[in-house]
Amino acid sequence: MAAPVPGWRLRPLAVLVLVLALASGLPAAGAGQTPRPAERGPPVRLFTEEELARYSGEEEDQPIYMAVKGVVFDVTSGKEFYGRGAPYNALTGKDSTRGVAKMSLDPADLTHDITGLTAKELESLDDIFTRVYKAKYPIIGYTARRILNEDGSPNLDFKPEDQPHFDIKDEF
Repeated sequence: MAAPVPGWRLRPLAVLVLVLALASGLPAAGAGQTPRPAERGPPVRLFTEEELARYSGEEEDQPIYMAVKGVVFDVTSGKEFYGRGAPYNALTGKDSTRGVAKMSLDPADLTHDITGLTAKELESLDDIFTRVYKAKYPIIGYTARRILNEDGSPNLDFKPEDQPHFDIKDEF
């Protein structure tokens, strides 16, 4: 009878370890390689007023964006409401927080400024923000006003709605 090949008993064990490593989704780091760090969410995108204005639904091939409370939403899927000529198109391409709170399309209300809103309007704003915009539309970024202080320094209290792990100190 032929002599067994040296190491033949270790091969099934090595195959089992390899299969388990692949099945568990763990990266198999080779000698001298370091494992990849945990993946972070997509980067936080900052929109200036000018940049946000380019996504007002006027161009057919562009997405439609609007901001509420400094959070920029992609409302393209609601084109029948927010597209060119649609009933709520006036809200797009800008931070329309005041207009959403007051349920107003008056150009004077299409601003981020919430100064002077009543408690009922602020409550309505929070409700619509959560039940409509956060529930239906993807968050794609934040207005510069939400992320930065007036002097241009980072707002250290900023926490994205969609990325709880985010720390602004890592970005600057």
